[in-house]
Amino acid sequence: MTDDSKPKPKFAPNITVPKIPEGDKVDFDDIHRKRQEKDLSELQSLIEAHFIQRKKDEEELVALVSRIDKRRAERAEQQRVRTEQEKERQARLAEEKERKEQEEARKKHDEDAKKKKALTNMTQQYGGVQQRQDGKKGAKKQTEREKKKKILAERRKALNIDHLSEDKLKEKATELWQWLMGLEAEKFDLGEKLKKQKYDITQLLARLHDHQSAKGRGKAKGRLR
Repeated sequence: MTDDSKPKPKFAPNITVPKIPEGDKVDFDDIHRKRQEKDLSELQSLIEAHFIQRKKDEEELVALVSRIDKRRAERAEQQRVRTEQEKERQARLAEEKERKEQEEARKKHDEDAKKKKALTNMTQQYGGVQQRQDGKKGAKKQTEREKKKKILAERRKALNIDHLSEDKLKEKATELWQWLMGLEAEKFDLGEKLKKQKYDITQLLARLHDHQSAKGRGKAKGRLR
């Protein structure tokens, strides 16, 4: 292989070919030795540059890995903080919801208690009115009074409203009101019936009196004859 066929280093500087003096003897061994020294020097330079670049790349890789680890740790910390904040927010929402539910339950309980109390008072007032009406009757109608009290006792059932909800209490109040109105209507009808009976009795007594008077006058005329 000749010197011209050897591949030239890419980073090798331009080298001028030594001039061979005319008429002198050419020392090819010296030229070959110098060529080898030059190639060895270039190879050492390339090796040193390679290791320098490799060390630089390794330092950059270490720095990159460090930045990645640091960023990963920062993201993990941020995620932990967000998770804690979300837990605190959910806890506050749950606490607020529970507080509102307790407040609504307390208000509903107070309203139900007021309605039950009002319904009980209304029932007691109605019972008191009925008792006062019964008290006005005379001793002669004691038996009739006891019968009516017995009938009323059968009609007036004990209220069992402690377990009722608000809607059921409203229905119960409406039922009692309608029942009360029915009793008032029945009382009015009985009063009108009593008036008619008294009127009929009065008419019958008047006819009986007229009949007896007419009969008495007829007998008197017969005796006069």
